[in-house]
Amino acid sequence: MEDEPAGGYGGDRPARGRGRGAGGMRGADGAGSDDAGAGGGRRGGSRDGGPYGGRGRRRRDSGEASTEDGGTSSLSRAERGEPPGDPVERARAICLRLLTGTPRTRKQLADALRKREIPEEAAQEVLSRFEEVGLIDDGAFADAWVESRHHGRGLARRALARELRTKGVDAALIDDAVGRLDAEQEKATARELVARKLRSTRGLDRDKRIRRLAGMLARKGYAEGLALRVVRQALEEEGEDTDFLTDEQF
Repeated sequence: MEDEPAGGYGGDRPARGRGRGAGGMRGADGAGSDDAGAGGGRRGGSRDGGPYGGRGRRRRDSGEASTEDGGTSSLSRAERGEPPGDPVERARAICLRLLTGTPRTRKQLADALRKREIPEEAAQEVLSRFEEVGLIDDGAFADAWVESRHHGRGLARRALARELRTKGVDAALIDDAVGRLDAEQEKATARELVARKLRSTRGLDRDKRIRRLAGMLARKGYAEGLALRVVRQALEEEGEDTDFLTDEQF
């Protein structure tokens, strides 16, 4: 696809350049020299940068197309983090680019290198080196993920653990990170979520409100028993009759 713009660019402008070149030559032969020659000179001087408008433009067009093609190709490789040469250098460049602005797990980087067809030996060498110097730290990643997703999205420990597993974090690191959330903190967050959602359910019948509020907590990873207790407490505070509810009914 990168060759197509160059082909279209080169196939278009030289044809117009040849027409201007013909006009310039007629002026040089003396046929209508005052008119055609001056006109050709003006066109050549003001637009083509030389007395031979068409040929000068054609040479520069070819040069510009070549420069643009080369620049675009080089830029694309740099943007992809794939400089030519040693696969270790390519792997290092890719990882550095992916780590710019956002942390990633070792598995995420390994998957990216595999998609770029980096040899496994080179990929593992770079990933291990990055771990040694602290550029890859799955434990710190898991801690930051739990902190951000719990306070930002209200996710419970179960949902957080599921997300970290998909990112390739080791089970022991996941347990340590989600273990930082105790039961009381998780319950307090569930109450906040229900309090924010409660107003939007007013006007619905009681059973529908219960399903909607409890379902919202379930999608965020809260256990069924906890979800029902929090919902029941919120409804009771509004004056709803919840005596019929039991933990088994959820």
